[in-house]
Amino acid sequence: MEIKTAEFVISAPTFTMCPDDNKPEYAFIGRSNVGKSSLINMLCRNKKLAKTSATPGKTLLINHFIINKEWYLVDLPGYGYAKRSKTEIAKLDQMIRGYILQRQQLVNVFVLVDVRLEPQNIDIEFINWLGQSSIPFTIVFTKADKLPVTRVQSNVAAYKRKLSETWEEMPPMFITSSEKRDGRDELLDYIDSINKQLKEADKE
Repeated sequence: MEIKTAEFVISAPTFTMCPDDNKPEYAFIGRSNVGKSSLINMLCRNKKLAKTSATPGKTLLINHFIINKEWYLVDLPGYGYAKRSKTEIAKLDQMIRGYILQRQQLVNVFVLVDVRLEPQNIDIEFINWLGQSSIPFTIVFTKADKLPVTRVQSNVAAYKRKLSETWEEMPPMFITSSEKRDGRDELLDYIDSINKQLKEADKE
């Protein structure tokens, strides 16, 4: 799939204020500073689409972008940003969980993980919560250009070992680099294949 158009639609403080539309939605989420905005901009080939910042935790709303007039890319707030107050963290958590659990148009959650780090409890807990909630999700490893290929592979293997403690079957995984555009085609083809399956299901 090639992205021909990517347009910002709305920033919503709650899932009830998201677009009144039945198009499929693909949500991107991860710990603060995982490189989410850079990945979104790389996928859409638009450096200014999602706002990148040196300060973690800038995304505080549910941001919808319409892609090729056919599906929505949803930029969710990051989790695990320690410098917020407990009240702010609780509010963000409620917003994220409300969207993920109650947004019927949501098709898949892409959980972004920094491949340079050993498995983080906060990521594992979030992934396990998605599984327990029966939410389809995919793991996207970011910043692969920051390490040698062998280190990337060993870190991904370590992640799989950690997940195998609670998961019998591994979720889909992609390795990406926003700098080198690695994983772009694979991710977009994955979304395209799901969209085609949805269209076929609608015909039945």
